[in-house]
Amino acid sequence: MITKLLIANRGEIACRIIKTAKAMGVRTVALYSDADKDAMHVAMADESFHLGGSAPADSYLKTELIIDIAKRAGAEAIHPGYGFLSENAEFSRQCELNGIAFVGPGSEAIDAMGSKSAAKAIMAKANVPLVPGYHGDEQDDDFLVEQAKQIGFPLLIKAAYGGGGKGMRIVESAAETLEAIRSARREATSSFGNDKLLMERYLRQPRHVEVQVFADSQGNTIYLSDRDCSIQRRHQKVVEEAPAPGLSDDLRAQMGKAAVAAAKAIDYVGAGTVEFLLDTDNSFYFMEMNTRLQVEHPVTEMVTGQDLVKWQLIVASGGELPLQQDEVRIYGHAFEVRIYAEDPQNEFLPASGKLNFLREPEQNRHVRIDSGIRENDVISNFYDPMIAKLIVWDETRPRALQRLVHALESYQISGLKHNIEFLANIAEHPMFAKADFCTDFIERYGNSLIGDASSESDTALALASLYQVLLRQQQAKVNATNSHDPYSPWGQVSGFRLNSASIHHVALIDDKSELQNLLLTDLGNAFHLGLNGQALKLAGHIKDDVIFAEINGHKSKVPVSRNEDDFTLFLPSGSYPFKAIAAQIAEDTVDSADKLKAPMNGTVVTHLVEVGDKVTAGQGLLVMEAMKMEYTIEAPFDGIVSEFYFQSGELVSDGVQLLQVEPLTEDEAS
Repeated sequence: MITKLLIANRGEIACRIIKTAKAMGVRTVALYSDADKDAMHVAMADESFHLGGSAPADSYLKTELIIDIAKRAGAEAIHPGYGFLSENAEFSRQCELNGIAFVGPGSEAIDAMGSKSAAKAIMAKANVPLVPGYHGDEQDDDFLVEQAKQIGFPLLIKAAYGGGGKGMRIVESAAETLEAIRSARREATSSFGNDKLLMERYLRQPRHVEVQVFADSQGNTIYLSDRDCSIQRRHQKVVEEAPAPGLSDDLRAQMGKAAVAAAKAIDYVGAGTVEFLLDTDNSFYFMEMNTRLQVEHPVTEMVTGQDLVKWQLIVASGGELPLQQDEVRIYGHAFEVRIYAEDPQNEFLPASGKLNFLREPEQNRHVRIDSGIRENDVISNFYDPMIAKLIVWDETRPRALQRLVHALESYQISGLKHNIEFLANIAEHPMFAKADFCTDFIERYGNSLIGDASSESDTALALASLYQVLLRQQQAKVNATNSHDPYSPWGQVSGFRLNSASIHHVALIDDKSELQNLLLTDLGNAFHLGLNGQALKLAGHIKDDVIFAEINGHKSKVPVSRNEDDFTLFLPSGSYPFKAIAAQIAEDTVDSADKLKAPMNGTVVTHLVEVGDKVTAGQGLLVMEAMKMEYTIEAPFDGIVSEFYFQSGELVSDGVQLLQVEPLTEDEAS
């Protein structure tokens, strides 16, 4: 049995692996980059080693150094987690050559499934159903364009070596094909170091259903549970659940047997996931096999009662699977959502920065949180911006969904943008509750899921103004107590005015950078506020991090986090950040030239135009990348490009000016 394990990963998955290893009595070795020197996984491990710089290429992708550290530490095995080196056949091969157990499949199995095109050929021989498409080695642009025309549209272009939606494009017509191929190539090269592409017919309304398989070195291969991962954005999973809703027992068995056949076709060993597209007529097609532990593995654990990381370590030690196929039991229903640092109101741009405040739902047998982040940790722009995975379980899907909604209401984060309200809107959507969805669910209902303004924005603003006045009064009492004259009128905050009602002026900047000037009239034991045609009577007090508030007779307890002048209110509908300012200020206007600034920290990929080019409003000017996703900077107006401030490959900071476009003169415009 393995006695010492090195985890070649970071964050949430590293912490997850360490928990199981410790429960099994296995000592753990962590790795860390410059950005992760104080990370949670480093603190949890028995020992840790520094790898290098913050970028993955300078740290978590340094295969020779990682193997050398494993030898020095005396680790008999390396667990790669997911991402980074988890599906790197050469890394698995080097582990084998150095006598280190790789907690995953052998290098040949990774090679077989690493190329989506080669995987399709293997699956065809194993009689696993395939979507029509092109998976060959010929990669000339013109050749691929012709293949696309033969397959027909809509068409899906995918990176042959990759996943997570990287290097993937949907093409609706022949005219779009060439640019989509080139764009997919760039992203595939950046994300996976290989620009090979494959193409297949795009199914309009499929579901994404995957099957968890497990195999040992004694020839035993079983499937555990299926999972529905149809709720996706840009082909990246957002919500997962197990088992997949609405499948008949016969269909589950067919998909499970097909998944086992896929694993046996490549002599698979370890944990793997076979992913299928399920069409509206219940026909299903092999999409790909992930030769690693999946991000969404906790939902399978919740409905089977099994620890899949424990299974991995048993198999990597040469042991047999803990269960045979007829011993697998599925009980209840589980959901998983991924809490991300991103801004749904701004095209889901990744957010980076300090997590000033974090309150997680209480964990119990119904609620589980897998995380590698603590309060005051920094979300780096070098890695995936996932904060945590929230997993819930109950005996039925409706009850599990109710627990998910309640847990999301209890999740409190401030300091950076996040997607909690977006996830709650999905969970509460009537079509999701009916399990009536496919992979375009978010695109179809996007406006209602993201929303232009929350239903409680006025309530939040009223509470924010009350909070500021209560804070002033609280601070005045502290000042008076510490003063030599505690009864001095100069130590009071009453908004006193001679021969008139006392008025408190509160100035706030809301989440949309809009100035809110509010006047609260002091009524003695309450305050009056006129807000958007409403007459509100406010009262309350602050205790610890909670406002005990009353608005027109409705009492509520509202958690709040505060960092100097910035504070966030947590209402059932979501979080509401504000910034208090000392006096009324003029509302800033946003210059359209701001659209030429970097929307986040990232890297310039390529220029789409040249200096001196005449461009039109909305035309793409520059492509930048952040967290392995491409973003195009577009012209905010008609003009002429006068200068680029950054070249391809250069790092840029959030808000920095990327290029200059001069407006057209009257003569140039004519």
